[in-house]
Amino acid sequence: MTELLPLPDLRRADRGLPWLGQVFEHQRDPLPLYRRHWERYGPVAPTYLLGNRAVMLLGPDACGAALQNGDKAFANEPAWSQLVGPFFHRGLMLIDFDEHRAHRRIMQDAFTRPRLEGYVRKLHPAIEQGLASWAGGPDFRAYRQLKQLTLDIAADLFMGGADDTSPAEMARVNRAFIACVQAAAGIVRADVPFTRWGRAFRGRRTLEAFLRRYLPEKRATPADDIFSVLCHIETDAGDRFSDDDVINHMIFLITTSTMLQYLGQHPEWQDRCRAESMALGGAPDLAELESLTSLDLVMRESLRLRAPVPVLVRYTVRDTVVQGVHIPARTLCLLGIQFTHLMEQYWTDPTAFDPERFSPDRREDRSHRFAWAPFGGGVHKCIGLHFAGLEIKSILHRLLRTYRWSVDPGYVAPLDHHSLPFPKDGQPIALTRLGHRH
Repeated sequence: MTELLPLPDLRRADRGLPWLGQVFEHQRDPLPLYRRHWERYGPVAPTYLLGNRAVMLLGPDACGAALQNGDKAFANEPAWSQLVGPFFHRGLMLIDFDEHRAHRRIMQDAFTRPRLEGYVRKLHPAIEQGLASWAGGPDFRAYRQLKQLTLDIAADLFMGGADDTSPAEMARVNRAFIACVQAAAGIVRADVPFTRWGRAFRGRRTLEAFLRRYLPEKRATPADDIFSVLCHIETDAGDRFSDDDVINHMIFLITTSTMLQYLGQHPEWQDRCRAESMALGGAPDLAELESLTSLDLVMRESLRLRAPVPVLVRYTVRDTVVQGVHIPARTLCLLGIQFTHLMEQYWTDPTAFDPERFSPDRREDRSHRFAWAPFGGGVHKCIGLHFAGLEIKSILHRLLRTYRWSVDPGYVAPLDHHSLPFPKDGQPIALTRLGHRH
């Protein structure tokens, strides 16, 4: 029998500040911190956060052990609850085991291929309307505009239009959702005014009130928007979401993404993707979107270089072993997804933008089952990943057919890591309508 190794002792230099631990290093940029711990401790590395001893799981073997969760030792609850639980209470990410399977089984019906085909048909007019106001210019702040665009799409696709909702109210809902997401970085973890958690508690109340206003109508009349689908789908056994379940899942579904920076810095790839989009019509169906192979390669590479959720969290509900190291029960575990995406052992020149690494003749993502895991893995793998990809492709398809843009090759986005990473400068690009000059 192989002798188990105890969790390494944390060096004094790696304990960080009293009680806070290494939280500020995480907020500045977790990657240098994770690299240092990988070199000092290996794939199962101790750390210290907010008064608790924790563990970093680094590399695809260690992350994969937690994602596959063969011995049922890893749970999402209470790990995510400690970060954003009060604001995404009982969302699909925050429940486990039998309850999670039951909810996921119901929710899968919202993302069947026939339903995805219907969502795609609704995406195109919403995107066209949203992009109509993009005037462009040499200093166009793309991230801010994309955030508004995805909010407009959400109102149309998730809410079925929300016709009686003013732009000001939708902007308020957007701010409320962002406040909930940013709660993860809060130091004061209570409903205290002028703190991240205080803003998040107010944001949660705003989102609940907004969605509950539409709930009776959605329950009463089936429609093809996602909110209505979640109200009416049920299993063969008759299981359905309660009103609270519908609201919790709707709050968590809103998402956004961007590939503009990399296409702006690599015009050869922008031209290659544009040629494929120009060969299709303005409103491609599901199969046609799936045929945009160059755009798919760029999307996969963008997700590798900037994972939307760079660190996943789990909590051990019983003692377990990862890579020969014993991890006690009641341990917070940080899964370094972004760190794995940049490991030289699995990727050629890992910091370089190289979409061809995902091409059929290379497939570097198959160097290990969990070398590329931007949507997580195992039973908690993001259920909306196919829809998210279709939404991103639909937006980029319309942009490629309408605009040309460039980004300084030396530009490095100044990311805010307090919650999900985003460019603090709004991501400036030089945007020009095709056929026009500044």
